[in-house]
Amino acid sequence: MLTRSGERVLVIGCGTSAFVAESFALLRETAGFGETDAAYASEPRPWRPYDAVIGITRSGTTTEVLQALRALPEGVRKVVVTGVADSPAAELADEVLVLDFADENSVVQTRFPTTFLFLARAAFGEDVSALPELAEQAIAAGPPEAPEGFDHVVYLGRGWTYGLAQEAALKIREAAQAWAESYPLLDFRHGPLAVAHPGSLVWLLGVRDDELARDIEVTGARVVQSDADPLVQLAVAQQLAVRTAVARGLDPDHPRHLTRSIVLG
Repeated sequence: MLTRSGERVLVIGCGTSAFVAESFALLRETAGFGETDAAYASEPRPWRPYDAVIGITRSGTTTEVLQALRALPEGVRKVVVTGVADSPAAELADEVLVLDFADENSVVQTRFPTTFLFLARAAFGEDVSALPELAEQAIAAGPPEAPEGFDHVVYLGRGWTYGLAQEAALKIREAAQAWAESYPLLDFRHGPLAVAHPGSLVWLLGVRDDELARDIEVTGARVVQSDADPLVQLAVAQQLAVRTAVARGLDPDHPRHLTRSIVLG
């Protein structure tokens, strides 16, 4: 359902799912399966002639995703990726990819998005068979050490890893209530570099750029680069969010003001 060659596809979601949609869209189009766009489900845009729309919603109850699917023109194939088989979103779909084994009780999503991107990359022809073991090893080793007294985290990505960078920053904001940002790799020089300081941890997620790293280190910030697979790095970034939350005396699974799904009246 994800790899019909030549189809023009729109992928939508909210929050984590919107960032996953961005990564998925670039992966699908780069793999040669056809034009693929990504958008926030909550942000209507001028309609383009898509063959299919993929809605990503872990709970299957996200109001904006449901509204977007209901508003689609007749004849557009609706695909839903969800963790709940009998959810309202699944009932609206022509095809459903159920990832109930990757669902989680935590308000904060971690396993669901990484699982979907893992499966998508496999479907697009990548050999990802070693990633689960590599992720376990990386998590056992723990996240990189943050600067003493750090109060600022930045994730930078390029191509499909920019979606991962946005997701990693969201995890820090959600779980640890900390200052976190994300940018396309080279755009960090275009203004955001001004806020880097000795309390900053700047993580180049899924990409290396030694020249940029040197420019950032001049500010006193700690720079992290790794040759590990981007999804492995995302798992470690999620671990950093949990550890930061715990260190602050917070419950990373139940952040204040947040719920598992946004259901509007």
